Amino acid sequence: MRLPSFVSTAIASAVLLCAAGAAQAEITTYTSQAAYLAAVGNTGVDTFDDLDLDEYIGPLDRAAGDYSYTVSGGENSDALWGATDDFSDFWLTGGHRLDVITFNLNNVNGAGGFFFGSDLFGSSTSSDYLILTATDSAGATVTYTLPTPELNSFVGFVSTGNLVSLTMAAEDQPGVWATVNDLHLSVSAVPEPSTYGMMLGGLGLLGYLARRKAQKS
Repeated sequence: MRLPSFVSTAIASAVLLCAAGAAQAEITTYTSQAAYLAAVGNTGVDTFDDLDLDEYIGPLDRAAGDYSYTVSGGENSDALWGATDDFSDFWLTGGHRLDVITFNLNNVNGAGGFFFGSDLFGSSTSSDYLILTATDSAGATVTYTLPTPELNSFVGFVSTGNLVSLTMAAEDQPGVWATVNDLHLSVSAVPEPSTYGMMLGGLGLLGYLARRKAQKS
């Protein structure tokens, strides 16, 4: 049976919308926690306060609210450390200062947190910069150099697709380990392009059924 032209048009529009959404996926960088939260939907936060001042062998399975992820160290060490200034607010750092720490993400559109440097003993310390890189499922990658990070330096990334990884590194800065606190993971604030496509397809089908019903009346 040949579909009516308006149904074919709706389906074609849905397909084109989905394809366009995938092709145009892009990542936006935020340096304000408030701006990041305004750009995303439901957000979970991993505070790391369940950690001790101790070594943990990665990769670690973690969760930020409803969203699970894994975190691992770099080429020099598979260890990760819980660290703190005051033994009440803990954060996460790597086992070797030259390591790139990688967060592997699942079904989220946003990722961010407070990024800064810590020293050999896990205490916060001054640093010149940190390198943060976000990658999404469409292959888009954004690298942001965070200058002179402090405890309250927030950086977040939001993709029009799904983010698959977030990395942090201090590179070769003597006495500085890349560190994160309060990792934020979020879903999109608006429906994904694929959701719009399904909506258009559903509307087309409903219109077709209504038209057939009217013709039989």
